[in-house]
Amino acid sequence: MKVTILQFPGTNCEYDTQNAFKSLGAETEILWHKEESVPSDTDLLVVAGGFSYGDYLRSGAIAKFSPVMKAVINYANNGGKVLGICNGFQVLTEAGLLPGALKRNESLHFLSKHHNLKVVNNDNIFLEKLHNGDVVNVPIAHHDGNYYIDEKGLKELYANNQILLKYCDESGNEKNPNGSVDSIAGVCNKERNVFGLMPHPERAMEKILGSDDGIKMLQGFLEA
Repeated sequence: MKVTILQFPGTNCEYDTQNAFKSLGAETEILWHKEESVPSDTDLLVVAGGFSYGDYLRSGAIAKFSPVMKAVINYANNGGKVLGICNGFQVLTEAGLLPGALKRNESLHFLSKHHNLKVVNNDNIFLEKLHNGDVVNVPIAHHDGNYYIDEKGLKELYANNQILLKYCDESGNEKNPNGSVDSIAGVCNKERNVFGLMPHPERAMEKILGSDDGIKMLQGFLEA
């Protein structure tokens, strides 16, 4: 399995992501944003977290114009699997590969802590190792994680089972840390090959660091 991880100026989670997938036995490569093609042997393309271009203008809004993004869009449109984590999720929404947008947290504060998530839809390669209703504990670290989509778009997400994860407490009851519509923490596209979430599964790989729930979240990609 080959995992290619994008790197923009300001990205700070590419090496965490690389370490996570290496620990699961995957081959990895970090791809600089000025490249104009995705390696042909890529099985999964990850847009890692951080602060691409310092989050100037709007989170992910400048990164979508990087040379590599044309190749990312072509890769996704041809069925390639793409995962956006935190800032990567923001980049994918800005690029039009995922529905909705990410706004400033309702509290206006940067949030950095572990938070529980409930699996809403496991009918996809990302979460197939988990069951609907499962609760996982995964770190969040964002200032602009407030997921927004209009009423029509929200109905489409539910109709197409595109909502993957919701923020919750340890019992699975909704507990919204940032103001996201319907407590949404992660979504996918209609074709189920592009995935985005604000929490960081790559930081939940070892119990000694607080949680290893990220393992099952990422394993599905390796066995697809």
